[in-house]
Amino acid sequence: MENIAAVVLAAGKGTRMKSGIVKVLHPAAGRPMITWPVDAARLAGAAPIVLVVGHQANAVSNTFRGADDILCAMQEEQLGTGHAVACAKGALQGFNGTVLILCGDTPLLRGETLRELIAFHRGQEAVLTVLTARMDDPHGYGRVVRDQSGQVLAIVEQKDATPEQQAITEINSGIYCMESDFLFSNISSISSNNAQNEFYLTDLLSIAVNKGLTCLARCIADADEIMGVNDRGQLAMASTILRQRINHELMCSGVSMIDPGHTYIDHGVAIGPDTIIHPNCTIGGNTVIGSNCTIEGSVTIDSCQIGNDCHIKAGSVLESSELQDDVTVGPMAHLRSGTVLQDHVKIGNFVETKKAVMGKGSKASHLTYLGDAEIGSDVNIGCGTITCNYDGVKKHRTVIGDNVFIGSDVQLVAPVTVGSNSLVAAGTTVTKNVPQDSLAIARVPQVNKEGWRLKKK
Repeated sequence: MENIAAVVLAAGKGTRMKSGIVKVLHPAAGRPMITWPVDAARLAGAAPIVLVVGHQANAVSNTFRGADDILCAMQEEQLGTGHAVACAKGALQGFNGTVLILCGDTPLLRGETLRELIAFHRGQEAVLTVLTARMDDPHGYGRVVRDQSGQVLAIVEQKDATPEQQAITEINSGIYCMESDFLFSNISSISSNNAQNEFYLTDLLSIAVNKGLTCLARCIADADEIMGVNDRGQLAMASTILRQRINHELMCSGVSMIDPGHTYIDHGVAIGPDTIIHPNCTIGGNTVIGSNCTIEGSVTIDSCQIGNDCHIKAGSVLESSELQDDVTVGPMAHLRSGTVLQDHVKIGNFVETKKAVMGKGSKASHLTYLGDAEIGSDVNIGCGTITCNYDGVKKHRTVIGDNVFIGSDVQLVAPVTVGSNSLVAAGTTVTKNVPQDSLAIARVPQVNKEGWRLKKK
């Protein structure tokens, strides 16, 4: 397909969202709602894509900053869908071809549906084709009135429909395919002579019918695709459907999910085959998970790179971290931004890391904080150990060499270095560097006062 452009209507505020954020920027399955119809237009071959912006115009346009195929047109006042499309006319100056008109609040729309719409539109040599669906309960939607040959005669809004027209179950999605010469030569003819004093895009249909031009409707099987999001309840419904699609694709690629209905994976997450995801997991951002991993229940993973054969145990939280192969984390561990765990590392329960690099085979099995630390290979970190990385003004690093044994309840007061093959005794507070091959002990000698308890009585 060639010579396809798209106009995406995204100027409205969305008052029913009850939000300080414009409606089309609310996230659906991990990304702003407007990115879904834009991607659908791209998959259909549209370029350029014109965003008609109004409320929070800069924020909407910045969502696509750097995208060569995106243009923006300003709609200062929101005076209806016809007025919005008219605002895009200048951005498409000189374009000659087929124009898709989409809504920025329809995140369920698929690119393949738009490709089929364009092929049908062009194959029938129509000037205007509207995307429609059939609903068991069409209440509130505009009804599509056809003649006996299937051509569209009118789109009648619910409040204006006769009882016979209200019985029609085919409804208007607000998504159109039009030829540019017809669209832009007639868009200025639309009148605002109606109860709302707005310019309605559906009036173009009446203009085309009166001119004897071919107007068609393409009815899709899945009415969910044209669902518009107007409030947070509908946003939740749309996000649920998007995640069902994501989960289905992942399972088809070899990922196992114990309970897909309670597994929350955002768009853009990649997971390898033979990985098992347990219920109540939330995985988002640009996360990549390798093959043959196990992600136990109630785990949260955001923007992490996870290798093969890893095991993330229940209740753990991972943020912007890198795990290489055969790494075990948790349960109830917290990996904060900047954590790097090399092959065969073990992070146990109630361990927190931040900007910590752990070498191959090292482990911190429980109740430990490792922040701003560089830890070598085959290091054992005992229970209750902490790196004291903050002096109240600045953060400082702790460096631990290879084959070091850190006993329980050790405090490493940074900046400090522990040399390779050293041992730090339990209860030690390390305030100065430890040479390699050394034993470091810094604690008060034990004093036993015999009979003291009897004297107290």
